[in-house]
Amino acid sequence: MYFFIEPMRETDVSRVQEIERQSFTTPWSATTYLRELRSPEYSRYIVARSSRTRPRDEQLPEPEPRRNWLANLLPARFTTPVTPSPYPVVGYGGIWLTVDEAHITTIASAPEVRGKGIGELLLNGLIDLGLELGARFMTLEVRVSNEVAQNLYLKYGFEARGTRRRYYTDNNEDALVMWTGEITAAEYQTRLRQLRTILAERLKKYAEETT
Repeated sequence: MYFFIEPMRETDVSRVQEIERQSFTTPWSATTYLRELRSPEYSRYIVARSSRTRPRDEQLPEPEPRRNWLANLLPARFTTPVTPSPYPVVGYGGIWLTVDEAHITTIASAPEVRGKGIGELLLNGLIDLGLELGARFMTLEVRVSNEVAQNLYLKYGFEARGTRRRYYTDNNEDALVMWTGEITAAEYQTRLRQLRTILAERLKKYAEETT
């Protein structure tokens, strides 16, 4: 099974909502997603897709010089397709840009692919979107009880720098507010390349084992 990232299409919203209902207790409405997709200057949304065979060349971004196997699974540029995709959505994520901060608004993967690296692949796609929009920092909120997600964010340089009390309306749980350092800094870019090399090998191995 291969996985790759594309910009979210309006035709993806119903599937995105299905995954969201399986992941969160307070899902967004379809209207909210459509509004977000129609404001690409301030917000960007992506989906992870799966394929039993390696997608056709035109379905993947054109490789750039020295781009590794993982980079070929990420969009080389953000252009929202119009026609429906033949590849099913297995995850999604999005960001808002505020001045020089890219705020991760949502990220989730379908239950059947959790633990396969999809969330990490999506996180890489969101970091790339932040860089494309000119962000210097990434930020997000995460439930204090969600240690799995926190560990992923810590691996990618996010640090807990505050708490929002009773942030989640379903159970009044607190949220940790996490931030990265400068994502444009050479040190962070080196760390990102190292992590992507590891993730690329993981996804490549899974693809070889399941196809």
